Amino acid sequence: MRDNKVLALTEISDALASELDLEKALSSILRIFADRLEMQRGTITLVDPASNELRIEVAHGLSRAEVERGRYKIGEGITGKVVETGQPMVVKDIEAEPLFLNRTRARQELKERKFAFLCVPIKTGNKIVGGLSVDHLFRGDISYEEDIKLLMIIASMVGQAVRIRQLAEADKQAVVCENLKLKRQLQGKYKFGNIIYSAKTMETMLEGALQVADTQATVLILGESGTGKELVASAIHYASPRTDKPFIKVACAALPENLLESELFGYERGAFTGAAERKPGRFEMASGGTLFLDEIGDLSLPTQVKLLRVLQEKEFERLGGTQTVKVDVRVICATHRNLETLVKERKFREDLYYRINVFPVNLPPLRDRKEDIPLLVDHFIHKFKLENKKKIKGINRAALDRLMAYRWPGNVRELENVMERAVVLCLKEVITPAELPVNLLKGEAESPLPAEGTSLPEIVESIEKSKIVQALETHKTQRRAAKALGLTERMLGYKIQKYKIAWQ
Repeated sequence: MRDNKVLALTEISDALASELDLEKALSSILRIFADRLEMQRGTITLVDPASNELRIEVAHGLSRAEVERGRYKIGEGITGKVVETGQPMVVKDIEAEPLFLNRTRARQELKERKFAFLCVPIKTGNKIVGGLSVDHLFRGDISYEEDIKLLMIIASMVGQAVRIRQLAEADKQAVVCENLKLKRQLQGKYKFGNIIYSAKTMETMLEGALQVADTQATVLILGESGTGKELVASAIHYASPRTDKPFIKVACAALPENLLESELFGYERGAFTGAAERKPGRFEMASGGTLFLDEIGDLSLPTQVKLLRVLQEKEFERLGGTQTVKVDVRVICATHRNLETLVKERKFREDLYYRINVFPVNLPPLRDRKEDIPLLVDHFIHKFKLENKKKIKGINRAALDRLMAYRWPGNVRELENVMERAVVLCLKEVITPAELPVNLLKGEAESPLPAEGTSLPEIVESIEKSKIVQALETHKTQRRAAKALGLTERMLGYKIQKYKIAWQ
């Protein structure tokens, strides 16, 4: 039976990877339940955004009329309770359970054969979007824990597929930003909805960025090169009351020190050789809007002094001038460098550091948010196939596995470049490992796939242990890690002991 479950898991994964039509892919999953796992009347029920009711999306072994009758309110019946609470449920004898409504009226043989009913929640990110349920022949008073674990894994895969369909329906170029709980429609190219993610760490970071967007606070965006600091800065501006005002960018590391000051503050006619007329600086150009200072850690100490004055007094003098210029500018800074270390080394002013570090936003590297890679890959394929007039449908599992195993030192920017190259080289409808760079093919996976013959419980335990270790490392405390994992602190403590995880 375990071999059947592992085989079923493999077939389900292949069905989701190879079938672009969500309804067909989900129907294949339910058919595998019946063929491989002896699970009948598999049903995937999703929340209807328009009515906030549950309706059957696909079902195996039910007629059209039975499917149409399968509508529930959240909290109603077993499936409604699962969606409401986010917890799986097992009813060992359907006939004896008052909560079981049998609204589809598809189980007329209950008098002759007893069935157990298993239902687990389907989630996208931290949101419950539906339920996955099956009938299983009643096997007496035994535990269905292993079956529930299998269904939870498959429900997670279904949730990813549902999420991808939501993105496609909303527009591949602008990912739906439901986890950010936007309260208004944002305008502009860099709205929060264009930031592609599903990782909990990204959701937490972006929720904080959205909160600070409505304020006038200075923001410091921290993260490795290629993580998307400029995109987050732009999103904060376009989500702010300054959205219809200028958004001016300055790449501090790209300008020589002798030019940077004149670029920031402008200059008067005759200030230096070649200054034939007055030129406004970036602060004046951004008046009423936002100035984004990228790689602020590369500013020289003299320029840091002048920047501190602008932030504190909202005024400055142009190079070679004596007239004080007043400005109303919101400043967003970004750097990949450790400013606290630079302060200790006296390479960055301590007073400026505290002035810009009013609201820090930490962007995680791509290696710490690998669940976002499939979404990013889908986005980049869509983007570059349009630019290059290609008819590419997607990427095969082997190529995606290589992308998931790679550490991505260049982060999202590196992934974007790799996908552009792959789209350009691809001559068929599906990207394969042959279109990927050699260094990705030679790299070893951080988390190798389980060896052939590994049992399903061992696979589940391996995944669970890995997620717990990752959460503890990310959130630093057991309480915050438990919250991120959707567990109580006591439950997490039990699992830490169970897996003998060295912690603190």
